[in-house]
Amino acid sequence: MMSTSQASVLCEARCQVGESPIWHAAEQALYWVDIEGRAVHQVDVQGRHHQWAVTERIGCIAVHAGGGLLAAMETGLFQLMLQPDGTLAEKKLQAVEFPLPDMRFNDGRTDREGRFWVSSMVRNMAAASDAGALFRYAGGRFTPTPVKGLRTGNGLAFSPDGRVMYLSDSHPTVQKIWAFDLDPEGQVSRQRLLVDMQQHPGRPDGAAVDADGCYWICANDAGLVHRFTPDGKLDRSLAVPAAKPAMCAFGGPGLDRLYVTTIAPAAPIAGYDPSLAGAVFVLNPHCTGLVDTAYAG
Repeated sequence: MMSTSQASVLCEARCQVGESPIWHAAEQALYWVDIEGRAVHQVDVQGRHHQWAVTERIGCIAVHAGGGLLAAMETGLFQLMLQPDGTLAEKKLQAVEFPLPDMRFNDGRTDREGRFWVSSMVRNMAAASDAGALFRYAGGRFTPTPVKGLRTGNGLAFSPDGRVMYLSDSHPTVQKIWAFDLDPEGQVSRQRLLVDMQQHPGRPDGAAVDADGCYWICANDAGLVHRFTPDGKLDRSLAVPAAKPAMCAFGGPGLDRLYVTTIAPAAPIAGYDPSLAGAVFVLNPHCTGLVDTAYAG
């Protein structure tokens, strides 16, 4: 069912491809990235906006327990040390070799144990290539996962107890959300379909899990964020004033705000204010979220 939640604009920043919002609990600040704009953004507890330029497309980020951020970029994983003057230091932690040219990392998130999971994709979505895969990074190295054949891997999230992993494929030819069992050692098994998003408005993009164990996913192209119960039932949908919501995250001092990044479409979309394309919105989800565990190193 549709629920109302007045969306407010977080700040003046606008992204080409706004993605990967994360709430940094220790700093009480929200971070997010602009993939094509090659930038990291932050709004601090005083509401001030900060921005840092990076040297490559940046798919997603996580808090790094050793300081700064863990960032999945075009050539590998980096630790980013962000400075107050707008400069940063990039330290490559792990190089990556993709099976095809013009690939990059896309969606990623840490699990409850601090392992980092990230999907890859071919940038040209028109190619409908299934060369994408899911990577796990822990202990300073990649380890293989059985999850392959992704076209546009997205929607990574983890149940409150860490025993279920969620993953979507947002490519127009797929539009599925799956659940997997996740054991304490980080092995995934028992892939099953949670939601066929072709039965709901929008394509399944980035996601988050709330404290009740429900799965929130951005419905790209539909201007909505859906909440699904752990058994895949649509519980409610919240509207945002932009057609292409990309990823969501819980944050704020009480973890009771839902932050939603958006993508600026190539051309204005009827019914949406073009000045809001690429903005970050703040919603009241009428529930609370969980803090993502920092990458443990």
